[in-house]
Amino acid sequence: MTILSLSEASEWATDYLGKDVSKSNISYLVQYGKVKKLQTEGKITGVDQAELKKYYDMNVKTKEEEWKESIGDDLNWDLSFAELREKDTTKHVHRLHPYKGKFIPQLVEYFLDEKTTEFKKTAYFKPGDTVLDPFMGSGTTLVQAGELGLNSVGIDVSQFNYEMSKVKTGTYEGEELKTALETTLANSKKFISETFDEGFDNALKEKIAEFNKLHFPNPEYKYQVKQGEIDPNMYSAEKEDMFLTENIEMIRKLKTIRDFEVGESDEALVESEFLKKWYNGRILRELAFYNNQIAEVGSAEIRAVMRIIMSRVARSCRSTTHSDLATLKEAQILPYYCTKHYKICTPINSIATRLKQYTNGTIRRLAEYADLRGESVCSAVIHGDSREVDILAEVEKSNPQFAEELAGRKLDGVFTSPPYVGQIDYHEQHAYAYELFAIERVDELEIGPLYKGKGKQAKEDYVAGIAAVLNNVAKYVKDDGDFFLVANDKHGLYPRIAELAKMDIVAEHKRPVLNRTERDRAPYSEIIFHLKKKKGLFIY
Repeated sequence: MTILSLSEASEWATDYLGKDVSKSNISYLVQYGKVKKLQTEGKITGVDQAELKKYYDMNVKTKEEEWKESIGDDLNWDLSFAELREKDTTKHVHRLHPYKGKFIPQLVEYFLDEKTTEFKKTAYFKPGDTVLDPFMGSGTTLVQAGELGLNSVGIDVSQFNYEMSKVKTGTYEGEELKTALETTLANSKKFISETFDEGFDNALKEKIAEFNKLHFPNPEYKYQVKQGEIDPNMYSAEKEDMFLTENIEMIRKLKTIRDFEVGESDEALVESEFLKKWYNGRILRELAFYNNQIAEVGSAEIRAVMRIIMSRVARSCRSTTHSDLATLKEAQILPYYCTKHYKICTPINSIATRLKQYTNGTIRRLAEYADLRGESVCSAVIHGDSREVDILAEVEKSNPQFAEELAGRKLDGVFTSPPYVGQIDYHEQHAYAYELFAIERVDELEIGPLYKGKGKQAKEDYVAGIAAVLNNVAKYVKDDGDFFLVANDKHGLYPRIAELAKMDIVAEHKRPVLNRTERDRAPYSEIIFHLKKKKGLFIY
């Protein structure tokens, strides 16, 4: 057996895989039971090189071959971005707020960047050009355009998506923003500490930590599960029941905390059945206090940032399991065995920790992006239906200076990811934000939502909807502009969409999707359709 220290394992793996593997990457494999921890006196001393090699051979070296066998050998593995770490795909403002269904920034960057490569021999955009995203979502295209020195216009039918993207692409006076956010954080922490008993929360956490150390030791337990030495379903059910039985008095008090009465000034929050179901009374009071502070801030731009922070906090503090945060299933009140973390966890009972984490993270991420964004870059964020919106008129309303620059010339191209048919209900994924801020929902304007399914009529509506968007926005794009649409076209709908939009599909780039946050790891691909207007057909 050849034992490597974490540093030696990092160097060996970097050389073996031909890509950067950090010491923290090796630690991750140990902590999540991928490879066995070798230790002396409780300290990790290293890993077995043979076991590490076996892991990489099974999960990295052969992945390309396995995926091509499963979903076709026409995959462009260069577009897998397999070498990226999570911190690369969630850099700066891209992690300002969770958003289900967004693409990674490196995919956008690949097609927007003026650099050419062995695969991408043509530069489609150059600094100073303007790119349009008619399905803006969380603003990934707009953010990356700004980093590359391109102007951008984004459109989305969702009010929350509009607000999120506007915050990401906004410009701020750094010290003013920092002072306002830190002051609001301090006020909230003071309110929480003076209003609620922190002792119970700390006692519960200590009980859980002690129990986990005894029955779910990390990383030994995870390793045993990965190796098939323990049946996690039977074992976890037994231990979960044991914890609840041993701590029955604490569980009774926990139920009381969940039903903590909301103050009279916060009654508007409990008019929402959604909020009553997914939040305990204490958290609703804490959120209400923070929300009241937002109203007292003079700057509209800073108020918008605070709403995004509050929304992210609210998302994390719903009464659900960690593994169901993306898609709510059942309300979770009591401690439970967590299939994500392989131990007993408990729903969050206060916003204090998350509020501090997200406030500091937001300050840092906005500053990081401000340093990277081109100084002369312009962007416009539009709340509207891309099937009919007047882009120039809306840009004039939100950014007159940008509208002047666009006068007399057309946009240079499009990079977007339309919704996948029957995949996601985009309003519903942020239902908590719509309820907390009393934002109007227009679910009926979504194209291809989950609730409409994937039947024949749903597909026909989808084709008509996407084609209508392309027909409308094409009026604002130059005749030889490039349209890039990222889609999972397993139903073969895009040739018909292109036909209805009077466009030609000039290229298709099929990529494996490796960087995914959901638990489904089945081989999956998407196509970047490269479209252009049919010559001579667009007369306006």
